[in-house]
Amino acid sequence: MTEQTELTDPPERSAGRTPGGLAEHRRTAAPAPVTRPVGEIRTAPWPRTFADRLTAPLPGVRALARLAREKAIRPGRDGLRDVSRLPYEPGPLPAVDASAVAVTWAGHASWVVRVGGLTVLTDPVWSRKILGTPPRVTPVGVRWADLPPVDAVVISHNHYDHLDAPTLKRLPRDTPLFVPAGLARWCRRRGFTRVTELDWWEGAELGGVRLDFVPAHHWSKRSLTDTCRTLWGGWVLSDGAGQRVYFAGDTGYGHWFREIGERHPGIDLALLPIGAYHPRWWLQDVHMDPEEAVRACGDVGARRMAPMHWGTFVLSAEPVLEPLTRVRAAWAASGRPREDLWDLGVGASQVLD
Repeated sequence: MTEQTELTDPPERSAGRTPGGLAEHRRTAAPAPVTRPVGEIRTAPWPRTFADRLTAPLPGVRALARLAREKAIRPGRDGLRDVSRLPYEPGPLPAVDASAVAVTWAGHASWVVRVGGLTVLTDPVWSRKILGTPPRVTPVGVRWADLPPVDAVVISHNHYDHLDAPTLKRLPRDTPLFVPAGLARWCRRRGFTRVTELDWWEGAELGGVRLDFVPAHHWSKRSLTDTCRTLWGGWVLSDGAGQRVYFAGDTGYGHWFREIGERHPGIDLALLPIGAYHPRWWLQDVHMDPEEAVRACGDVGARRMAPMHWGTFVLSAEPVLEPLTRVRAAWAASGRPREDLWDLGVGASQVLD
C-alpha cells in the first residue's frame, strides 16, 4: 500500500450509525490488561482479519468516485504558501535521569520518548520520502547520529508513514520492537529477534517501564491484499513512579479515549494527531481534526497535550499551518492552561515537571 492508497481507502462515515460504530460493543467486553513476555513468539494464530475492530465500514465505489471528482487530496497553492513558516526548532536532546520524562518531536508521529531511564521511539520515520507521497516539508528534527542508544520501538500500525522499513534497518536487530497483533512476522522477516506483538489491552514490561497497547479508531493496510490483516492502536508508557505518556498513533475521534483514560488513569501527557483531516467527509473516522484532538485529551484524562501528525508530510487537503492555528484556538476555548499545550516545533523538546 502506498500513502496515496491510505488516503483513498479509509473507512467512510455511515449515515445514522451510533458513535463507536462496528466496535461499539467492545466498550464493555474488553478484557482486563494482560502482561505478555518480551519477545514472546505466540503460537495461537491471530484472526485472519481484524475488520471486526473497525468503527466504520470501508468505503464503496461511490465514495471513491466522489473523491476523484473533488480532487481534494492535497492543498492548493494557497494552502502550501506557508510551508516556509512551519515550526522547525531542532536542538540537543535534554539531559534527563531515570526519574524524568522527556519528549522530542522528530516529526509526524515520530517521537523520542525518555521514560524510566529508557529511550523509546514511536513510529520512527527518518526517511525523507515515503512511498506514494511528496517528500517531507520539514526535515527530521533529530539527527539519527544524535540519538542515544534506542531501548525500544513502539509501532501503532502498518501504514507507510508510521512503519518505515528503511528507518528500522538502521537499528540493531536485537532492539526490542513492540507491535500490533499480526505484525511480528513482518519484523522477524527483517531480522529482528525481540519482537513483542500485542492485542488491545495487553502490555509488556521492559526495564521497569510498562508498555500497554490500547485501541484506536483506525485501520491497517500495506499492500493490495492485506486490508485489516494486522491490528492498529496506541500505546501507554508508564514508569515505576506512575508517570504516564499516551501515544495515540493514528486515530479518529470516538469512544475509546474515555475507556483508555479509565483503564490508565493519571496520564501526564497525550501525544495526539491533529492533521490529515480534510476533506472531513472522507477522513473523519480515521483522522481527528484539531478540535476533536483537544476533546480527546479531555476524554482520556490527560493533563497535557502535545500535537503531532501535521507539518511533516502533506497527506491531505487542509492548508499546512491550519492544524496549528486551530488546535491553539480549540485549547484556548477549552479553558485549559496555555502551558499545558505543548505545541512543539519539529525537533523541539519538553521535559515533564
